[in-house]
Amino acid sequence: MKKLCATLLLAATSFMAQAQTAPVYDAELAKSLGGSDQGMRRYVFVILRTGPNKIPAGAERNEMFAGHMANIQRLADEGKLVYAGPLDGVDGARGIFIFAVETIEQARPLVETDPVIIKGEMVAEYHTHFGSAGLMMVNRVHPKIIKPAAK
Repeated sequence: MKKLCATLLLAATSFMAQAQTAPVYDAELAKSLGGSDQGMRRYVFVILRTGPNKIPAGAERNEMFAGHMANIQRLADEGKLVYAGPLDGVDGARGIFIFAVETIEQARPLVETDPVIIKGEMVAEYHTHFGSAGLMMVNRVHPKIIKPAAK
């Protein structure tokens, strides 16, 4: 019994030591993601809010939102849009964009290509953000976690 307890204690100590081991710094990865020595980088965070022109249900609205989704994909494919997604609608907040650009001035022309902005369905509120460069990996990882549709 003492031997079993000693073995379990040794295993637990070894596990805890491994869990506390610092991750290995990957300078090449950090550089490829635009990360600082602290693993951070600048982004522009955009909140999409309800705009002045509600497009009624129908073909025009469907086309606008299809174009919105296509624009999101294009900007992501170009490496400019890091993350996008809907919000809950509270206080008119409808969605977010996070752009891998340094300034609001660089983000504005990207946002202005979106059909929901062009048509006035939504308006953009801009904020600079300093966050983990790891966020740049979302568009690389996300396709790998989408389960294929059943045939």
